[in-house]
Amino acid sequence: MSTDAIVLLKDEHQQIRKTFRAFEKAGERAHATKGRLVDKMIELLTIHTYIENEVMYPRVRELLPEVEDDVLESYEEHHVADVLVMELSTMKPEDERFTAKTTVLIENVEHHMEEEEKEWFPQVRAGLGRNQLQDLGRQLIQAREKAPRRPSQPGALKKTVKAVLD
Repeated sequence: MSTDAIVLLKDEHQQIRKTFRAFEKAGERAHATKGRLVDKMIELLTIHTYIENEVMYPRVRELLPEVEDDVLESYEEHHVADVLVMELSTMKPEDERFTAKTTVLIENVEHHMEEEEKEWFPQVRAGLGRNQLQDLGRQLIQAREKAPRRPSQPGALKKTVKAVLD
């Protein structure tokens, strides 16, 4: 398994996209299936935004000041995802706005991942050496082990409350 930070994050993006596609293919009345898929999305996104916010973004911002605007935009995109994830975590699949809110989450996260993969990751790869990316990857793996799985857990809750209040 590669420890390259960009490879690791792209792998997570693929897992997230797979869950999104399954949700979009679920039938209109497939409430139980949609509920399970949203629970999986919540877990994947809570972990993913946590490790990016705690490890990737601060380190890249420090090493590559020229991508600071991209990092700040990414923090804001995570803020939107965190708020939607928190709201979805309190909803039932049968709720009137559950599917609509999930669709908005999917659209926002898809946009974010596409920007990262097409614009930001190439800049980061060009600006950092292989050793730095592997070191970052090891840090991401370590952070993943202690990352919250639900928005109500302490690490995520702090981040989400900050996102809501900022």
